[in-house]
This record gives sequence, C-alpha cells and structure tokens, in this order.
Amino acid sequence: MKSYKPKRIGHSRPQTLSPVIDSVISNLGLKKRYGGWQIVNHWPEIVGNKIAEAAKAQRYEDGILFVKVKNASWRQELSMQTDDLLEAIHKSPHGKFVKQIRLA
Repeated sequence: MKSYKPKRIGHSRPQTLSPVIDSVISNLGLKKRYGGWQIVNHWPEIVGNKIAEAAKAQRYEDGILFVKVKNASWRQELSMQTDDLLEAIHKSPHGKFVKQIRLA
C-alpha cells in the first residue's frame, strides 16, 4: 500500500495563525473585546505572582477590567496602585483597551 505524502505549497515551514486571527477579529468588530480578554488571560504575567495571588482579573467590559480581590486590605493596597497597574497593562499587547480597573 502506497502512503500518502502531502505536497508542500508555498512555505517550507509552518506559519503562525496569529495575523489571520487578528485580521478576522478586527473585521468582525471584536478587537476591543478580544484585547480586553487577553489582559484577563495574561493578568498574572502582567502584574506578577504576588498580586495575582491576591487579586484575579475576572472579566473585561467596555474598557473596564474587573478584578476580584481576596480581602479589604489588598483592595486598599491595590486601589493606591491603580495608576501603576494601568501603566503595566498599557505596556502589554492589547493593554491600550483597558481604561479603568474596578476592584471588588
């Protein structure tokens, strides 16, 4: 029995789908929502493990990142660091879509 070997067309190496996905998301008008959810998904990398253990980004909606904080002490601490957190978020890919952080 002869085995099937697919022909290579175009590129000799696999290509990333990221540009295609970004284009589809943009064309569907979902770029802001997608960008905000990327921040939710990458919250620990953006803020670091210490803050990520005390506060979890839960959702993104209309420019607002909703963050659940484990207690009142951490909520007070993070409320004083909001500008620094936003600065860190804005440095990350898709971070420009987050305009405000709401702590709960």
